[in-house]
Amino acid sequence: MKLIGAILVLIASSLIGFSFSARFRERPKQLSQLRSALQSLEAEITYGLTPVYEAALHLAGQMPEPVNLFFGTLAERIETGKGQPLSQIWQETLEAFWPKTALKKNEKEVWRQFGLTLGQSDRANQQKYIQLALSHLEREEKEARSAQQQYEKMVKSLGFLGGILIILLLF
Repeated sequence: MKLIGAILVLIASSLIGFSFSARFRERPKQLSQLRSALQSLEAEITYGLTPVYEAALHLAGQMPEPVNLFFGTLAERIETGKGQPLSQIWQETLEAFWPKTALKKNEKEVWRQFGLTLGQSDRANQQKYIQLALSHLEREEKEARSAQQQYEKMVKSLGFLGGILIILLLF
């Protein structure tokens, strides 16, 4: 019975370590997806003269999860929220979307600030805002990749070793 308990503790602690390491692995990938989405949005808005609603629909179909969820929800809220400012719809969508990601507060702030500027100026200025957001996200992505290399294996190992420690303390 003790052996079964020890194995269960070791499995549970290892799974906890793997779940924490998944956040380190997902964050750079999701930041890359956000950057790609912004680049597509830039092309749609500046070159295609596409309204934000249609651009959001296109991105919802093109992007992988969870970024596609953001743009799908944004398109729905734009359609149903007639009369609401785009910045308010963006903020509400962002708040609903963010818990589904592995992203941090800094990225959320960049995305929030970008949403405040979306549709508020002419194409040239809009393109500058997109480039600014892209540069911020690129910096965050580099930082996330560095953190992934530094901490992903360590967190997995800590989960396993923590389980061994608990087993040793209990038995």
